[in-house]
Amino acid sequence: MKLAFLYAGQGSQHAGMGADLYAASPVFRKVFDEAAAALDFDLKATCFEDPQGVIDQTQYTQPCMVAFAAGVTAMFREAGVRPEYAAGLSLGEYSALECAGVLDARAAVELVAFRGKAMARASEGLACGMTAVLMLDRDRLQACCDEASALGVVQICNYNCPGQLVIGGEKAAVDRASELAKEAGAKRCLPLKVSGPFHTSLMHPAGEALAERFQTVTFAPMELPVLFNCLGREKAPEDTIPGLLVRQVQSSVYLEDTIRRLAELGVDTVVEIGPGRAISGFVKKTVGSAIRCLNVETAEDFEKALAALKEVTA
Repeated sequence: MKLAFLYAGQGSQHAGMGADLYAASPVFRKVFDEAAAALDFDLKATCFEDPQGVIDQTQYTQPCMVAFAAGVTAMFREAGVRPEYAAGLSLGEYSALECAGVLDARAAVELVAFRGKAMARASEGLACGMTAVLMLDRDRLQACCDEASALGVVQICNYNCPGQLVIGGEKAAVDRASELAKEAGAKRCLPLKVSGPFHTSLMHPAGEALAERFQTVTFAPMELPVLFNCLGREKAPEDTIPGLLVRQVQSSVYLEDTIRRLAELGVDTVVEIGPGRAISGFVKKTVGSAIRCLNVETAEDFEKALAALKEVTA
């Protein structure tokens, strides 16, 4: 078996996530509490109950998701399970770097809390949008974006899997690109409920803020390879992790390419860590049954995944 951990991104969060893991696992609880101490809001209340109704706001979503992921990763470490590779969807990349030993859990949570606030600031005052485009290939959708860009910024921001791309940018341009995509043969165009034009050039101010913040952060050597969003593969020797993270926030996420690269590397099993099963769906649509998907959102999921992994290696 060759194993990869894939970490979920923004959009799958919900109130209640992690509550049963916190109750069931001392190691999850320890990591989660250490992460909570680094934040200026009540992490436990926001994740488990969300009394203020803020978990879908990016500045809260990001640290909640990364704290959850770090806790689950720690549970696997305690059980003696380590992947050969790690990757994540957007903010999930920080969880992948925590898994690889580049950042500890507290540092990862602090950074995504900063990142979430920087992305929220970059979105202020913008009439923006993001739309999922179904069943249209990359080249034709890029042509639609090129034509619509006369109305403003619009880019392909997520290459999720064959038949599912996401565009984002200024609302008028996104709406026009969506119209053109339908004319070009897209099956559906689904506007997404998001608070900003993420992974587009409009996030450049967030990238600049991150670049400045990273000057005070120590990035340890990777203990295992991470596949990076903006590359769709492992980094080259000349690439730096801070540079890739700055680039990531303002450029496309190549998840489909990442999945194909994992298959090329011989990965046959992935564990999706985080709420929902979106990434597992992307894996199946990209490489079919070539990679088996396990999911961990709950304590029961963890026990099932652990049993399945141990059965393979027994």
